[in-house]
Amino acid sequence: MTMAYYTLGNSGLRASRLALGTMTFGTELGWGADKDTARAMFDAYVEAGGNFFDTADLYTGGTAETWLGEFVAERGLRDKAVIATKFTMNPDPGNPNAGGNGRKNILRAVDASLKRLGTGYIDLYLLHVWDRLTPAEEVLRPLDDLVRAGKVRHIGLSNVPGWYAGRAQVIAELRGYEPICALQLEYSLAQRDIEHEFVPFAMRHGAGIMVWSPMASGLLSGKYRPTQAGNAGRLDGFRNTTHPSFQKFSERNWAIVAELEKVAAELGRSMAQIALNWVATQPGVATVILGATKVAQLRDNLAALDFSIPVELRQRLDKVSRVRAPYPYFYFGPEIQVRVAGGVVIGDKPSGFAPPVTIEGEAVSISSS
Repeated sequence: MTMAYYTLGNSGLRASRLALGTMTFGTELGWGADKDTARAMFDAYVEAGGNFFDTADLYTGGTAETWLGEFVAERGLRDKAVIATKFTMNPDPGNPNAGGNGRKNILRAVDASLKRLGTGYIDLYLLHVWDRLTPAEEVLRPLDDLVRAGKVRHIGLSNVPGWYAGRAQVIAELRGYEPICALQLEYSLAQRDIEHEFVPFAMRHGAGIMVWSPMASGLLSGKYRPTQAGNAGRLDGFRNTTHPSFQKFSERNWAIVAELEKVAAELGRSMAQIALNWVATQPGVATVILGATKVAQLRDNLAALDFSIPVELRQRLDKVSRVRAPYPYFYFGPEIQVRVAGGVVIGDKPSGFAPPVTIEGEAVSISSS
């Protein structure tokens, strides 16, 4: 495949459209990849042209960051690699200041991540999850200080409410802090809730969406069935879970899987490739994080952008996975907005007003021979 690179949000950071997730680097959680397999996946991703690596301080107890740092150093890729990592989770039970989003923990966590990664700076540093306590002002100031100190290049948010993301961006703009250039959020055919609030925010306020769990924890791979016999994968162990992120077995989702399987067959592609292609080409999406445990699985995923889904097939996927807009978002659809417009056509900008900037072609020669 030919990997393309695009700027992340309103930053100048060039990142590949497919990122390599490292939550599977290590087997501490009872699933994942051993070191040799993780290195092989890293190599396959780099050889395909990928440059964007996503990790977090608590992934597999720190193993993910450590291995990623080692793999980057082994190939001398630090200047080429775009490394994103996250803080918030607590590695020290009983110590309330070893977790959360306060200044004390941010400064502790960044130094620990830098040490595990074996690097002097982090390209993208993200708040991992809203802690419901720390004011956005206190989060943004130390992050801005870290950018000014050269330890961090860009900053982002993950798993936060829409109002919090909006407040954070406004504070950054008004106070001259480093702005939010990325939002890392769950998004897939089975999980489309971010479309109501976060996608409009991302497009209007310069924060590219980094998609996690684009395969709905493996549900969209096709290996799970409503009446599964045996253990097809880790989701089978969560069939009776109370964890919202792993409650994937529902009538709606089985209908999505069935339609996805039909579309994949018609295009001669794997279900995973169709699912990844769909989410990668949705509005507001900057990059999609791949979370493979096997090299063959990753190679299949890396071919997800080598084709386009025809309009009529995409419409079928959109229809089967569509979720009803909650209040007040159904007021913003055409059914009511047409009444606001008085029945005439009103738009933001005409088609072609701001064509995308894509740099490609042959470089000019500066040789005299």
